[in-house]
Amino acid sequence: QVQLVESGGGLVQAGGSLRLSCAASGNIVTLSAMGWYRQAQGKERELVAFIRIGGGTIYADSVKGRFTASRDTAKSTMYLQMQMNSLKPEDTAVYYCSADVNTGRYWGQGTQVTVSS
Repeated sequence: QVQLVESGGGLVQAGGSLRLSCAASGNIVTLSAMGWYRQAQGKERELVAFIRIGGGTIYADSVKGRFTASRDTAKSTMYLQMQMNSLKPEDTAVYYCSADVNTGRYWGQGTQVTVSS
């Protein structure tokens, strides 16, 4: 079992910034990747940023140059952060953290990001 706890969502004006954080704990010995996905109301969940533990990060075209994902490790917990700058109303969504281990993909509970125009 992997536990994912997200934080950092909220309400911000267009052009503003937010920082999301996700803490992964539990059985993360085989952790191979972590990611951020988002789902806007009435739309399908989409990839925002994806980090391979062995190296390499990919971003959705819509967030390139504005969002930066990074990871850190402390004790037995892996942290995934995402700095979101120059936010746009179309970035409004529920953001989910994911973790890939040998038994499959785990998801966090989601955190709401709302960008007002």
